[in-house]
Amino acid sequence: MTDPMLSARNITVRRGSATLLNNVELDLAAGELVGLIGPNGAGKSTLLSILAGLDKAMDGKVQFGKQPINQLSDSERAKKIAWMEQLSAPHWPVTVEHLVMLGRIPHLTRWRSPDKNDRECVSNALTATDCKDLATRRVDTLSGGELTRVMLARALATEPQVLLADEPIAALDIGHQLQILDVLRNFAEGNHACMVVLHDLSLASRYCDRLVLLNQGQNVASGAPGDVLTRDIVREVYGVDTMPVGPDNSMLYPIGLSDHER
Repeated sequence: MTDPMLSARNITVRRGSATLLNNVELDLAAGELVGLIGPNGAGKSTLLSILAGLDKAMDGKVQFGKQPINQLSDSERAKKIAWMEQLSAPHWPVTVEHLVMLGRIPHLTRWRSPDKNDRECVSNALTATDCKDLATRRVDTLSGGELTRVMLARALATEPQVLLADEPIAALDIGHQLQILDVLRNFAEGNHACMVVLHDLSLASRYCDRLVLLNQGQNVASGAPGDVLTRDIVREVYGVDTMPVGPDNSMLYPIGLSDHER
């Protein structure tokens, strides 16, 4: 792996008596789509918000390249790292196009209105996420799946170097799940990188270059999908028995709870 675009070292987060993350380390390099996986409550969303610079760890550090992320201004960080949080309701009844244009704010100097380049970025983002036909719709009229795609379009419109997406396919039908993962896969080519939280292990195995598996706030496995998603590891972390499926037996199909989870 080349030098990481984004790296985290010894990230520890506690909330009261609960330890949400315990000495977590990871790297994200250009050209990578990395899946962040793990059971509910493993610390995935907390870690992603720290990587985005929106939350702070009690211990540890996050760097963009060789620069500590806390040394970047809000505007610099927003240009470099786009954050797509879990689905939330819009606060204002603006149009889809207006909401996606908000992704250009880090690039707009004071008093400058969006120009041709900004409008092209928004148009490209709407096209990539299959939202072009939604451009004039008010965001408070969208379904959960439509809103998810629009929020991804807003993140893409920023033209970031790193995209962090928290469960971007959770509310989508299977066709749009595949489309969005194709978008993230394409985004991660070249000088970009993407980390995405996923619960569908088959899709994580199919689309991601590497997987980082969290459990109880700790990084318990990291590497190629085939090395992380073994039957033993899945049984230990998820409490589920699986069987290999697919043309090359590279994916695991859940067949039931393991004995110790019954």
